[in-house]
Amino acid sequence: RNPARVDDASEESLMRPLLALSRFIDFLNEKLGGICNWLVLGACVVSAANAMIRYAFGYSSNAWLELQWYMFAVFVMFGASYTFKKNEHVRVEILYLMLSERGQLWLDMIGTLFFLIPSCLLLAYLSWPFFMQSYVVSEISSNAGGLVRWPIKAVVPVGFVFLALQGVSEVIKRIAALKGY
Repeated sequence: RNPARVDDASEESLMRPLLALSRFIDFLNEKLGGICNWLVLGACVVSAANAMIRYAFGYSSNAWLELQWYMFAVFVMFGASYTFKKNEHVRVEILYLMLSERGQLWLDMIGTLFFLIPSCLLLAYLSWPFFMQSYVVSEISSNAGGLVRWPIKAVVPVGFVFLALQGVSEVIKRIAALKGY
């Protein structure tokens, strides 16, 4: 038996389910990105309609204003994981572009593993009680005609979890690329 061949087979049997997990996470965040694209349009329509009604009829609604804010919060928090998947996030390009492709893969992997994922999980953990407190008391807006608050507060921890999951997907892809897959 060739030991290198056995290692290649076991490595491939490990990478196959990891890459399947990565594809599933990418699929989820792609769908979230599609929803976020529609929410941008929805927020624009709600904003324009609210302004036209206010100026044409002298009527204003806090619920429509808050709905616009809620849509904005959702597409920012859920759009972050989609943006990361598309590799459109902000980075310091000066150092990054001077690295070889392999160096870029390593830098992406290390930054994601040691900074992005832990930060996202910490922020999700710290924001969870903020949501739970709102949920327990069935918090609603203090503005007249305002909306229920607890659902939008759930967007913060959930958004950070989706970003951390996309980080896991990106690490898997970087490992696969470094190993030649």
